[in-house]
Amino acid sequence: MPKKQKMTDSKKKLTTLKELGEFGLIDKLTKDIKLKHPSTIKGVGDDAAVLDYSGKQQVVTTDLLVEGIHFDLMYTPLKHLGYKAVVVNLSDVFAMNATPKQITVSLALSGKFSLEAVEQLYEGIYKACEHYQVDLIGGDTTSSVTGLCISITALGEIEKGKAVYRNTAKSGDLICVSGDLGAAYAGLQILKREKEVFLVNPSSQPDMSGYDYVLERQLKPEARKDIFESLQKAGVIPTAMIDISDGLSSEILHICKQSGCGAKIMEGNLPIDVQTIQVAEELNMDPTLLAMNGGEDYELLFTVNPNDAERLYEVEGISVIGEILPKEQEVRLFGRGEGSTMIQAQGWNAYPEK
Repeated sequence: MPKKQKMTDSKKKLTTLKELGEFGLIDKLTKDIKLKHPSTIKGVGDDAAVLDYSGKQQVVTTDLLVEGIHFDLMYTPLKHLGYKAVVVNLSDVFAMNATPKQITVSLALSGKFSLEAVEQLYEGIYKACEHYQVDLIGGDTTSSVTGLCISITALGEIEKGKAVYRNTAKSGDLICVSGDLGAAYAGLQILKREKEVFLVNPSSQPDMSGYDYVLERQLKPEARKDIFESLQKAGVIPTAMIDISDGLSSEILHICKQSGCGAKIMEGNLPIDVQTIQVAEELNMDPTLLAMNGGEDYELLFTVNPNDAERLYEVEGISVIGEILPKEQEVRLFGRGEGSTMIQAQGWNAYPEK
């Protein structure tokens, strides 16, 4: 169990996972599950779940979160971590223009965790399931010698022919993004800064005042279900779409490479929250770099046929940030002046050079 939680619960006897056992843990965590969808025929409790999509297509995605790589338990509450682990998967389903219906959750846990700690993690998982109306239908648990690993698989459904891919953008399409960019990375920098202060002086108290928005964007992001639903209501079907998990620069390059096209992004059109700008100035960073390369925003980046522009402008929370160009053109960022620079993938890298 993380030290800071052990300190706050020092008078309470905690239940070790060893005395509970794997099946006892599973029973404890899943006993109150209530299914929400008729497509879930059988959920937790058998060798496998049984689903029936009645002719619709199924969307499947999975993500793995590893302690020390994707999160730091020194400043990440377990409840928030459980919620975020679900959200990052649902965001991928929405990016396919699909509706998430079910998830599976698999955990690898080290001996430092107690039952009470795992229950906090699952409290966040169940809160996300309730908020996004998805069923938890299975998973697995095992031991770990390196800390906590969370693997979640999300399943969704979509009508045949309605899926939106990364490789279908066309020259002349508008490039759009939901929400704002760079806030999650700004929040991460604040958390890392306060951690360093604490390591030098453990008696100090972290100063998080004035950073509420960027911290929430890092610790408890939301998948853009609202944008997904608003686009459907407006009758706008993106020509290509991806969620922004690794940074805008990486994601627009994915679309352009797979669609065989170029693009221009207008720096002046990038949506950046005022708190993100304030944090960037405080840390002597360029807000545009945060927006382009930060990652973990879980916004939707998508392209739209210009004929749909009028209906697109009916959707709140959308910014048009550029245009898809013919394949012989580069992918470039045009500054507020006359110059431009070629966009390179500088977002999240799972295997950075040491």
